[in-house]
Amino acid sequence: MEKTLSTVPDVKMARELILAAPIGEYIGSEGAKLLAERAAGVRALKDGEYLFHGGDQDRCFYVVIEGQFLRVKESKKNMKPRVLHIVARGDLIGELSFIDNTPHTTSTIAVGDASVLEFIDDDIRPLIVEEPQFMFDFMRGIIKRVHCAVATICQQKMDLSDYIVTAGKGRL
Repeated sequence: MEKTLSTVPDVKMARELILAAPIGEYIGSEGAKLLAERAAGVRALKDGEYLFHGGDQDRCFYVVIEGQFLRVKESKKNMKPRVLHIVARGDLIGELSFIDNTPHTTSTIAVGDASVLEFIDDDIRPLIVEEPQFMFDFMRGIIKRVHCAVATICQQKMDLSDYIVTAGKGRL
């Protein structure tokens, strides 16, 4: 399926969205403006439409403008996809695959009508040299998100282990 960008993004709208998003805390107003100016376009998706499938490699990352998306793991056995996470306005999608140049590990599906700002490698890569402080701040924001996710997973693993060891009597 051919991916098409529906519109050229409004830089002011994109800047405000990025600044209000969790990444905005790390890159600030000027960083949000820099990133907004590099947006490749807006992609509109209909309910049930895939932004990408696990295994795809598109060298892009996205910021949700409106609607919600399901991050799902698809089964090879024709089972219903397992929902792993729901992302909404301001959330980043695909940023880890973008950074480490690997295929997406999960699929992302629109829930209802939804849209994203799309950022492509060729537009973002020059910022490494042109705006190194911005790129440092951007990467710090992404790493902080990953760090929080890993800490949450570790805590859940400990809670599950405690539950199993106490035969369910160790529930909080």
